Amino acid sequence: MVGSSHEAMHRIFQKDPTLLTRALQRVLHVPFPEPRRIAALNVDLTEIEPVERRVDTLLRAETDEGTYLFVIESQGKVDDRKRGSWPYYLSYLYEKYRCEPVLIVVTQNSATAKWASRPIRLGFRDWHSLTVRPLVLGPDNVPVIADEQAAVRDVPIAVLSAMTHGRGRQAPAILESLATALRTIDDETAAVFVQFVDSCLADPQAKQMWRDLMTATQYFWRHPLAEQVREEGREEGRAEAKAEMILHMLQWRGIEVPDAARERVTACTDLDQLEVWAQRAMRAEDAAELFEGE
Repeated sequence: MVGSSHEAMHRIFQKDPTLLTRALQRVLHVPFPEPRRIAALNVDLTEIEPVERRVDTLLRAETDEGTYLFVIESQGKVDDRKRGSWPYYLSYLYEKYRCEPVLIVVTQNSATAKWASRPIRLGFRDWHSLTVRPLVLGPDNVPVIADEQAAVRDVPIAVLSAMTHGRGRQAPAILESLATALRTIDDETAAVFVQFVDSCLADPQAKQMWRDLMTATQYFWRHPLAEQVREEGREEGRAEAKAEMILHMLQWRGIEVPDAARERVTACTDLDQLEVWAQRAMRAEDAAELFEGE
């Protein structure tokens, strides 16, 4: 089980290595050649001397233009020790594998992304013996995927979007779109992606909303969160969970829910009707908009 957002932010690229090349091409606009094959490598960079160095994720990509090493680092905050460790990683890996290393930093924090994107220059001020220029994926360049069709077209990118942007007023649309898109892929991959997103949602309200979505859906994920779902496998249980999700969503968006509206939602057992209200809850300005035209 993924234990932290740090782990999820880099392990998603182990689960779907092709996501990395799409992120390079579409997000960072780096003209990286299409790989013929991508393989995970041992992340331990420890030498014979007792100095332990480990990268978060290490992938080898074979292309028509050569073989590259993707060094993926998940970074939660500014850490100036990386000024020494990142150049070391790249030099060591080049010496060991004799192919070009590429450093990619992933983060959920804009300030950390800005810091990480600064070149690391070692040497004289006007003559640098070594320059390291990390490529950074963060909230300022990872696209916000809040449209169901866009999420379905590229589910891993939608997962990365939710992991990076799953907070604030845009979170309901992002998470709802991803929940729909996950139904279009295989169960095992979906279960892993659900866990990645759950690990990265630091906002308690966003995490609760995500778990509400996973509980309310009729698609059962095979991961620890699914135990709650299986216990509510009857239609009545799913309707109750869906109603709770709608009320959570309105509350999270700061919309007051009168007692009459709350009772109407909780009393409903029609899953199709609840789905209509759930869609409206993502964009409603007040609770009354849930029932417009009814």
